[in-house]
Amino acid sequence: MSELPATQLLSKPAVGRSYSARRTVRLGDVDPDGALRLDATARYLQDIASDDALDAALPNALGWVVRRTMIRVDRPGSANERLDLTTFCTGAGRCWAERRTSIVGADGAAIEAVSLWVQVDVATGRPAKLDRAFFEIYGPAAAGRSVSSRLSLPSEPPRQAKGVPWTFRRADLDQFGHVNNAAHWAIVEETLQRDGMRRRGVGELEYLAAADADQPCAALADGDLTWVVCDGRTVTAARWTALDEA
Repeated sequence: MSELPATQLLSKPAVGRSYSARRTVRLGDVDPDGALRLDATARYLQDIASDDALDAALPNALGWVVRRTMIRVDRPGSANERLDLTTFCTGAGRCWAERRTSIVGADGAAIEAVSLWVQVDVATGRPAKLDRAFFEIYGPAAAGRSVSSRLSLPSEPPRQAKGVPWTFRRADLDQFGHVNNAAHWAIVEETLQRDGMRRRGVGELEYLAAADADQPCAALADGDLTWVVCDGRTVTAARWTALDEA
C-alpha cells in the first residue's frame, strides 16, 4: 500500500544516490532579523533538486513540478551563513517521486524538508510516467518505497476563515509561465512576520491549482491553516505548526 507523500522526514539511505551542494545565505534571502525566509529556503530546495537531476543526466531533468512540501525548521539559517545541503529520493509512484533534503549550517542552521514532485511532459504539461532511467538512478535509494499522490491538508477554507488581499506578481512566474513554487511560501512567510510567530516550526504547503499573475486573490486564515483563493478556486493550502523552544 502506498504511503502519504511528504509527511515523513526519513533518514538518508545507506545505499543509493545522494547529491550535495553548498549555498551561502545572502541579503535577499533573510527577514529584517537576519533569519533565512521560508520562500528562500524553498528556492534552495528547488535549486538542489534541479542540480541533482542535471548532474545525474536524468532525461527530462527539468520536467518536474512540486505538489507538496514540508519544511521543518529547528534553527533557521542566518545572513552570510554557509549551508550544506544533501538531497536524496525516498519513494516513488507512477508519475511522481518523493525527495528529501537536509540543510545544515556552519553557524547552527538545522532544516529538514521533504517534497512530492510530479514529472510532467514539458511540451504538454501533463503528468509523465517515470521510466527505467529514473529507477536506475534513484531506485536504490528509494528502496521500493511507494508513495501516493494524495494530499493531506484541507483543500477548502471554512466560512469563518478571515482573509486579506493577495496577488501573485509577474516576477513570480518561471520560464514555463507558472507561479514558481517558492513564491507560494511567501504566504506563510508573510503570516510569520505579520503575526510575530516563532520561526522554529513545521511548515506544510500544497499546490492545488495553477495561479495567474496579476489576478486578485485572497489569503484566508483559520487557526494554523492558510488558503489562497483566486476567482473562487483554492490554489494553495498551507499550515504552520510552531514548535516549542528548545
